[in-house]
Amino acid sequence: MMPRLPFVRIAKKNGIKRISSDALDELVEHVTEYANNKAVEIVNISKHVERRTVMKKDVEFIFGKQKRNI
Repeated sequence: MMPRLPFVRIAKKNGIKRISSDALDELVEHVTEYANNKAVEIVNISKHVERRTVMKKDVEFIFGKQKRNI
């Protein structure tokens, strides 16, 4: 599981004055699950192109930021 303090900081930076421990745990759990799922997708892309190293372009592709030439 990811550390909780960065999530508290993000919440406060975005105007949340207080967050319950249960809400914080739930947020951390969902973000961790999302990050793990994206990591699996990124690794699968690099395997698909027969690379053992994940490249920046793999991450960009998964998050839809890769520039496409027409």
